[in-house]
Amino acid sequence: SFLWSGNSIAIKSGLDHAPPLRLGWYRFVSGALIILIWAIYTRADLRVRRQELRPLVILGVLFSIQLVFMNLGLKYTTAGHGAVLSVTYPIWMAVLAHFFIPGDRLALSRVVGILVAYGGVIVISLDGLGGEASGRVLFGDILSIVSGFLLGARLIFNARLAGRIEPSKLLLTQALFGTLIFVPAGLIFESEPWIMNRELVISILYQGPVIAGFGFMANLWLIQRYLPSQVGVLNLSQPIFGIILAWLILDEPLTELLWVGAIMVALGAGIAQRRSRRERATGRPSVGATPPGLPETTGSD
Repeated sequence: SFLWSGNSIAIKSGLDHAPPLRLGWYRFVSGALIILIWAIYTRADLRVRRQELRPLVILGVLFSIQLVFMNLGLKYTTAGHGAVLSVTYPIWMAVLAHFFIPGDRLALSRVVGILVAYGGVIVISLDGLGGEASGRVLFGDILSIVSGFLLGARLIFNARLAGRIEPSKLLLTQALFGTLIFVPAGLIFESEPWIMNRELVISILYQGPVIAGFGFMANLWLIQRYLPSQVGVLNLSQPIFGIILAWLILDEPLTELLWVGAIMVALGAGIAQRRSRRERATGRPSVGATPPGLPETTGSD
């Protein structure tokens, strides 16, 4: 959770030296190398079968669009805001699962959790108002919220693929599509000069090998040994870690509204992904947690 919370800080730092799309494919390429090494080491079957082609294409496109919103959002908002808003995905998952996952209905407790978390999002948006950059920060917050929604949609789609496609294949597909989309789009729409310095290298290494590489392997190890809901609860500490890291590394202010919003989002997300009595009795995982065998990918992914 601590490592994932630092992803927003790494992206925000990298955006000072590279535009959003270029920074994105830097991360895809470096992260894919780690995943490929892991897949070879574990002898994962990376052959794409005909019936897997369509869902992999959908997943790759959905992932790419989500990362566009995440990187663009962090270009305009603060890293602290981005770290908090990235964990809104369980809220969107609970809403989407009500319509797309058979039998996964919105219980009263989940509705309460969603309302609490939405209240936290409003508080965070209020924190961005005031000052010359208020419109810019609010625009970034909106983009980050859209990214959280798309992440929730992507994880719902992943849930429908549970047990049918090798996890390494899913991650490599996302990196491949991200690279194929971000490289030409960056060349067309981004005119910033090409530079490479120590700060940018650190940002890329953190986003790629550390998060997309080690983060995936660590999360896979966890979900093989613990209940998905237990792993999901750990992610609720991300907003707190993210705010502190943004303050320590980027010197972002620690405001009361940001703390209140972060606590409300974390609390609401926790309630939203909490399993009902019926789910505990039947052994079904909560919608906010990753199904066994699939890597959980946060807004940081």
